[in-house]
Amino acid sequence: MKQSSTVISLVSLLVLMLINTTKVHANTTVAQSTNIENNSKPNIIFYLADDQDITDYGVYGNEKVHTPAIDKLAQEGMLFNRAFTAQAICAPSRTQLFTGKYPLKNGAFANHTPTKPDISSVTKQMRELGYQVVLAGKSHVKPASVYDWDQEWEPVPKEGVPRDYIPLENIERYFKSATKPFVMFITSKYPHGKYFDVKNPEVKDIKFHPFDSHLKSDKAYIKKRAGYYRSIAEDNTQIEHVLKMVDKYLTDNTLFIYSADHGVSGKFTVKDIGLNIPFVARWPRVIKPGSTSGQLIHYTDVLPTFMDIAGGKQDSSMDGKSFLPILEGNDAPIHQYVYGIRTNQNIINAHIFPSRMIRDKRYKYIRNFNALEVLDKNLTDNPNINVFILQGAMKHKDESFEELYDLDNDPFEQINLINDPQLQNVKQRLKTQLFSWMAEQGDILDERLGNLPIISAPLFKLDQNRPPLRTSVSKEHQNILKPEDYYVIEHWENKK
Repeated sequence: MKQSSTVISLVSLLVLMLINTTKVHANTTVAQSTNIENNSKPNIIFYLADDQDITDYGVYGNEKVHTPAIDKLAQEGMLFNRAFTAQAICAPSRTQLFTGKYPLKNGAFANHTPTKPDISSVTKQMRELGYQVVLAGKSHVKPASVYDWDQEWEPVPKEGVPRDYIPLENIERYFKSATKPFVMFITSKYPHGKYFDVKNPEVKDIKFHPFDSHLKSDKAYIKKRAGYYRSIAEDNTQIEHVLKMVDKYLTDNTLFIYSADHGVSGKFTVKDIGLNIPFVARWPRVIKPGSTSGQLIHYTDVLPTFMDIAGGKQDSSMDGKSFLPILEGNDAPIHQYVYGIRTNQNIINAHIFPSRMIRDKRYKYIRNFNALEVLDKNLTDNPNINVFILQGAMKHKDESFEELYDLDNDPFEQINLINDPQLQNVKQRLKTQLFSWMAEQGDILDERLGNLPIISAPLFKLDQNRPPLRTSVSKEHQNILKPEDYYVIEHWENKK
């Protein structure tokens, strides 16, 4: 009897242990599931192409270019038609994404220049909200103290192609092992030149627009565009690899945004072909597939949006606003205006021709501060400075001091309406707002004629060649400018 009781007791104990173990396992499973559900902060991936016009995607109307990955992304998410960068050049465009501030305010308003050292960038802002912040690919921003990535991988060499590839192996390894929410910027070097060498290209394979229709018989241009199209196709291959990894390793609570830093056909200008950028977002849990938005959004909005998604509040000094409501289906305006600037100093073919732009949904106003028609107001008592002021004005002799465009009827900005009597109120409204914004930004330019500071340029100086890239400065004009001739941007001069 005693033995039987002992056996029953042991069996009861084993059953009890099994039940408790099952409960523990069940509770653990429930806890894990709850953690997944409660961890509402999505992973965020921003894929940035380099130098690609908004007109060169299937989904934006070009059937002759190979972009099926982006076309599919738009079908699965939201396509923006009025997304903008403020500057059609690499470094200034990227700094807006990373700071939420226009180039004039963040300090990087010429190419190859650093942002102000006291800026709090996406790395600090999103890290404080519990995110890791990763850069995978091309950087072109500085200083490192401002852009202190948690992980950073440079582009990798690849045989048989003209440009380095994004670091696909590092990206996949990270997707597999990520244990906390992250923001990853995947920054491609495509389709930026050097392009593929396409043999025997045909004009029928290129799509033309009003700004380049006169080049249909230009063989060199056709070859260049064919190589550019082929480089676009190569970038599509990279994007396909990334999207496959996203779908394999990450949940549907992943926001994936695709864009390009600026257009190549409008590079160094304030035309829409340079500033109006492709922008497509997919977020399966949030964005309605196949949706579109015609609201004005801007690269300065990206960081505030990420912070909003992460549950934070943007810094009051930021210029951008969150477009999260648009992603969620509330297609209401967040901006009445967006702005653009041009600084053609500190580039290979450096010259003096600064511009500012303001745009609403329909109209655009441009001020070209060194236009030929105001040259006499810009010339100084210093003949050495005047050499370069004259050169800049002559280089852009066909660009008016003021420009006004009706973008609904003239999207490629071919007809300047600045003297249209019916649009003088529009002109004055835009001009007043532009100069108000410039003052708020701390711009070195203003409405005064003749106020044309010659900015210090750390890399490509007006009076110096830099072989083999810059060799156009004639011997008589070399090294004729003195330090006191320049308006010095102090944080550009810091060599650290």
